[in-house]
Amino acid sequence: MLFQLPNHDTLYKALLARDSNYDGRAYVGVTSTGVFCRLTCPARNPKSENCRFFDSAAACLQAGFRPCRRCHPLKPEAASDPIVTRLLSALEKQPERRWTEDDILKMRLDPSTVRRSFKRQFGITFLEMARMNRVHEAMNALTGGSRVIDAQHDAGFESPSGFRDAFARIMGKPPGSFTGRELLKADWIKTPIGPMIAVSDAKHLHLLEFIERKILVKELNKLRSMVRGDLGLGRYRPTDQVEAELGAFFSGKSARFDVPLAMHGSDFTLSVWNTLRQIPTGETRSYSDVARAIGRPSAVRAVARANGANPIALVVPCHRVIGMDGSLTGYGGGLWRKQKLIELERQFASGRELPETS
Repeated sequence: MLFQLPNHDTLYKALLARDSNYDGRAYVGVTSTGVFCRLTCPARNPKSENCRFFDSAAACLQAGFRPCRRCHPLKPEAASDPIVTRLLSALEKQPERRWTEDDILKMRLDPSTVRRSFKRQFGITFLEMARMNRVHEAMNALTGGSRVIDAQHDAGFESPSGFRDAFARIMGKPPGSFTGRELLKADWIKTPIGPMIAVSDAKHLHLLEFIERKILVKELNKLRSMVRGDLGLGRYRPTDQVEAELGAFFSGKSARFDVPLAMHGSDFTLSVWNTLRQIPTGETRSYSDVARAIGRPSAVRAVARANGANPIALVVPCHRVIGMDGSLTGYGGGLWRKQKLIELERQFASGRELPETS
């Protein structure tokens, strides 16, 4: 089923509450101003009789409304926050920099405001993201054959122990312990909505996650236990394949993922993940819908847990599961990413192009 908008009263209450669960799922056109907004727009709330609700930004434009200049409804939520965009741009220019709160203060930004903005959008702070980015740079250097000490300096780590600690927090063991002959190999993949880490063996993809997801270390430890520690850096063919398929996905060319998967879980969990893969591109299901599809209609909470434990993001599309009322509900990669993915997939289904921002 395609997403069906809730009734007017439900959406108007969400507008009054500035409910972020509907970001990217519902928009309001205000007839008295001719402007359309996110339901989280900070502008003064319009009267109910002046509101028309739509399921996409394109529908608002087609109805004659123009985008709001305060909430920027044509941009992903994270891109509409000037603090976020400014710091992400700075991080992109200096990925090796050891960012501190003093750097934030020198940019005349309030560290507590920055912390809240990044936690809301990404689930981690800016400083945590910067630290992960430096580890990312180090992983790339090590994968390319650099010595550990060179990778440490290239990534901006002054202390060898600090570098080892940061690296171990993600990979579970220090950088000098990799042989290059491991059964499973991990590597970074860049995407328009943030870097991901992929783990594969010679034939199958085992994991695909956004690097800042807090469950990532637990998932890597689980894989490491499965192969008795034989997890290293680099990539096999399935990582190359999924990187190419992600490129086609984000460029709007194809929503098809054919990379062979190795999925590790109980029979119940695997039945949930296989059902997720059967949800057509551009459509969504509720947790109750998935529970009925696997023949366990009363197991809604267990379905939600299995959905949240999915270690192969996008390819196993757990982002296509939403609340019964149409709200986005939780997503380990961040609600802003879920919004972006669903909107992109609806474009695949409808064949329309994303509106250009001015």
